[in-house]
Amino acid sequence: MGLTHETVLITGGTGSFGRNMLRDLLARGVPEIRVLSRDEEKQDALRNELRDARVRFHIGDIRDRSTVDRAMKGVDAVFHAAALKQVPSCEFFPLEAVRTNILGSENVLGSAVSAEVRAVVCLSTDKAVLPVNAMGISKAMMEKFAVARAREVGDDGPTVISAVRYGNVMYSRGSVIPLFVRQIREGRPITVTEPSMTRFLMPLRDSVALVHHAFENARQGDLFVKKAPAATIADLVTALTNLFDVPDHPVDAIGWRHAEKLYETLATGLELAKSEDMGDYFRISMDERDLNYAPYLSEGDPAGRGAEDYHSHNTERLDVAGVERLLLSLPEIEAALAGWRTR
Repeated sequence: MGLTHETVLITGGTGSFGRNMLRDLLARGVPEIRVLSRDEEKQDALRNELRDARVRFHIGDIRDRSTVDRAMKGVDAVFHAAALKQVPSCEFFPLEAVRTNILGSENVLGSAVSAEVRAVVCLSTDKAVLPVNAMGISKAMMEKFAVARAREVGDDGPTVISAVRYGNVMYSRGSVIPLFVRQIREGRPITVTEPSMTRFLMPLRDSVALVHHAFENARQGDLFVKKAPAATIADLVTALTNLFDVPDHPVDAIGWRHAEKLYETLATGLELAKSEDMGDYFRISMDERDLNYAPYLSEGDPAGRGAEDYHSHNTERLDVAGVERLLLSLPEIEAALAGWRTR
């Protein structure tokens, strides 16, 4: 299922993922790509940067169904990336997370089904698994909405709805790596919460590849998980100070942020017990049972007994040298290091 003759809509298309996905689609020769976002300044900057007539910009908010409907007309595929993603801001303003991540996502899904779009891929996060914060809870509900819509559409429906789930995207806007780099360059202490925390590490290019994998392989209601290595925050900081040749740079442990976890989980044991291992990815199929089945009422389901969750404490653990190699594969780090050496 290719994209070379498709019209594609990216919600949240001016964000870190959206910009990378947009460039990838342009390189693949996609004839029309629509960007729906609410930030006209970012759209204007991206328009002037690209100057490509294949990109059509739509100002609007996914909270407004009419805005989504206008952008959705004639679309073949949707990559739904628009979301509130910052854990602390969602903690203080949880209703805003509900309005964007849950109700806004339902607007996107409903509009896509009404327009008979061929495929929708919704972007989720490891924080949606066993969630403890408002952002994770809202993204978990987004996943539930996607599965519920997929059940309604059915295998014979015109729209295939799937989702992807991944961990921290390296050097995405608002993430810790650009913050740490900025603190190094400005001579300020690096601020960490809990050094022993582990987090999945995934370059932006891998998030784009995951979405393509979902688009090309999804069955109705599938959820795809990207396998990824992890590292402790302490080793990430050490790797950065090594690369910038400032091994004695001060580090301040400022304590846990609101609703943080010691480690993040990408898939539960129950999900993995019913998943398909596709090499670099897990495919977790939609549960197609309805409420009228005996196990729901009396028997339960033993399939997930004994299975271990897949989380950042038990995945491949990168040491400092491994983190350094991964960091050096990022063009943003290359550019930052080049500027640092010539300062």
